[in-house]
Amino acid sequence: MTRLGFPLLLCLLSAGLVLGIPHIAFADAAADIQTQIDANKQQRAALEAEIAAFQKQLDALGTQKNTLQSTISSLTLSQKQLAAQIKVTQSKIASANLTIKELSLSIGDKEASIAANQDAIAKALRSIAEDERTTLAARIISSDSFGEAWRATDETIQFNRALAKDIADLRAMRTALANNRDDVAAEKSKLVSLQNDLSLQKKSTDIQKTAQQKLLTDTKNQESTYQKIVASKKAEEAAFEAAMFELESRLQYVLDPSRIPPAGKGVLRWPLSIVALTQLFGKTSSSQRLYVSGTHNGVDFRALIGTPVRAALSGTVLAINYGAVPNCQYGKWVLIKHQNGLATLYSHLSDISVQKGAAVSTGQVIGFSGDTGYATGPHLHLSVYIAEAVSFKQYTCRNKAVVTIPVAPPAAYLDPLVYL
Repeated sequence: MTRLGFPLLLCLLSAGLVLGIPHIAFADAAADIQTQIDANKQQRAALEAEIAAFQKQLDALGTQKNTLQSTISSLTLSQKQLAAQIKVTQSKIASANLTIKELSLSIGDKEASIAANQDAIAKALRSIAEDERTTLAARIISSDSFGEAWRATDETIQFNRALAKDIADLRAMRTALANNRDDVAAEKSKLVSLQNDLSLQKKSTDIQKTAQQKLLTDTKNQESTYQKIVASKKAEEAAFEAAMFELESRLQYVLDPSRIPPAGKGVLRWPLSIVALTQLFGKTSSSQRLYVSGTHNGVDFRALIGTPVRAALSGTVLAINYGAVPNCQYGKWVLIKHQNGLATLYSHLSDISVQKGAAVSTGQVIGFSGDTGYATGPHLHLSVYIAEAVSFKQYTCRNKAVVTIPVAPPAAYLDPLVYL
């Protein structure tokens, strides 16, 4: 046995374990990062309270008479709300970046600990290799006393135990390292999602500002001019509904239930993050008053101008309309055909984010809500059709402009709430 002996070998192994403890520098840096994350959380809490207050004001405005001032106030409030939401998202992005930094520091610390442990084990094994010329049995036989022989045996047992423990700790650190790297990957994915949200929120703000500027330009800030625009939209709506009723009454379709999915919740996903229904499908007290047919061929959702609208299911964009004709038919709309035999129409949009023929995935943003077409207030109209029954017809607006509209026989319209 060399002069170093087993006691020093045990010390070498212990040194590896000591090096596995997080360094002071890492602990200090991690504490500083956590302080910044906590500060971001406090800032977000204040902003979220501000967003909730804006929402209360918007809800109150929604119950008031539709006037130019209430419309402008709604746009102004929603812009302020979006500005606060943008700050919240930016704060979340900053926190995600800090978390990634903290995890990266932890990974570096564990890598250093693993390297130190590996080095300690290597040193111990090299020292053992030097002693392999003298076996444990030979050491016991050559011992001057029984006590010395016992110590030689005990040292060997201690060394084997320490080595096994150090290897186990090494494996545990490698597992922790792998978990940390998985956490970093998850945070990066979260960060990408947050950055996408931020882009959408900024786009929504731009749309709302444009809508407000256009409203002021069109009305010259005159209530009487605004009410004339509203009246014109109502007249266009009545004419459109009458034309649709006449067109669709001529169409015949025999429903084959096997061509569409059975009724069930979750077949389609909600097209908006916040769901507030304002008009149901079919015959309702409102539909009999509002529509020539006495029925509503879809559902309406309350949605401020610029709210992201998402595909209810993956599919292919069958048709779109950019709403070149003001106050006419569905305004800007997107029609998606799905592989399960259904088709969905999203109308009165303020902007469209997809192209005809494009493949879209469930939940993908396809546009932003608005009040284009005959809509007298911002909302999303969603219709669900039996896809094979949809056709396209030419429709002449009150201003004599001709546009293409999707139509279907009455039996081919389905209640969206049956599938949402």
